[in-house]
Amino acid sequence: MKKNCIEFIRKLPKAELHVHLEGTLEPTQLLFFADRNNIHLPYKNVDEVKSALYFFYDLASFIAVYRQAIDVLKTERDFYDLVVAYLKKIASQGVLHTEIFIDLQSYTHRNVKSALILNGLHAGLIYAKEHYNISANLILCFLRDLSEEDAFSTLELVRQNKDIRAIGLASVEKGNPPVKFVNVFKKAREDGYHLVAHAGEEAGADYVWQALQLLQVERIDHGIACMQDPKLIQYLVEKKIPLTVCPLSNVALNCVPSIKEHPLKKMYDAGLMVTINSDDPAFFKGYIDDNYQAVMENLNFSCAELIDCARNSFMASFITEAQKKEFIQKLDEYVLGHSCE
Repeated sequence: MKKNCIEFIRKLPKAELHVHLEGTLEPTQLLFFADRNNIHLPYKNVDEVKSALYFFYDLASFIAVYRQAIDVLKTERDFYDLVVAYLKKIASQGVLHTEIFIDLQSYTHRNVKSALILNGLHAGLIYAKEHYNISANLILCFLRDLSEEDAFSTLELVRQNKDIRAIGLASVEKGNPPVKFVNVFKKAREDGYHLVAHAGEEAGADYVWQALQLLQVERIDHGIACMQDPKLIQYLVEKKIPLTVCPLSNVALNCVPSIKEHPLKKMYDAGLMVTINSDDPAFFKGYIDDNYQAVMENLNFSCAELIDCARNSFMASFITEAQKKEFIQKLDEYVLGHSCE
């Protein structure tokens, strides 16, 4: 890829709608937080951390090491530092807005208080807005391998929090269908939250149908399995339901054999409202610009098509219509003033 194309993509105004805060924890940060919190780790250096905790072969094995890694996050300052570092990085990659998943259950189950976490994140979001001019809000993700009762308890913890704009569903997909969480999603919808769900990542198209029809979600996270079902494709296209696709993540977790075989281009060509995201960039070795570059290099996306994906990301976000208009105007102005040839 030409150097000016890489630079064009890196600075292309865009939103990131599928990223887990915990997934931005770099090995160097893990060691730093462990040292600051007096946590003994059996690893001497970054290379040992990478070989032990940043090695996996599917979604279940990834989540197992992921939960071990985030044990180093304990204080309000940890969460502040982690979110600021992520926001600083992606602000340099053209991201104007992001919606960040936070898995509170991963922490409250080991007695880290939700107020501590949310206070640290709130301060970090304000700092990033002031210093990097990037807007952000949070999505509370229920862990689908836990019970719906646990999800209800977690929902109660965030009722007064203004940073959380949406409710999501994540963790091990197989064996934990969306139908398991119908009641808590109904409650969240009544409370005024936007709704999203991971579906069709490692499980089939039926999980996407469940998320749409039973949970009544507004966005599908991943959703690559929709390509198994022509009727589902038609439904998603007709309803203009966005999909937050994470190409490098799908390859890293063996949901697809290789980046060249990823269905994203076929999804785009079918008329689906796809967006490009990073998921857990520190673990999958790719932030949002890496994902844009990967699909351009390997899936024959044109600059115009990537611009369309960036426009989709703003349209699919949970911001006001005025904010969408403002960000899309910045995208259009950027495109007029730069070349990808």
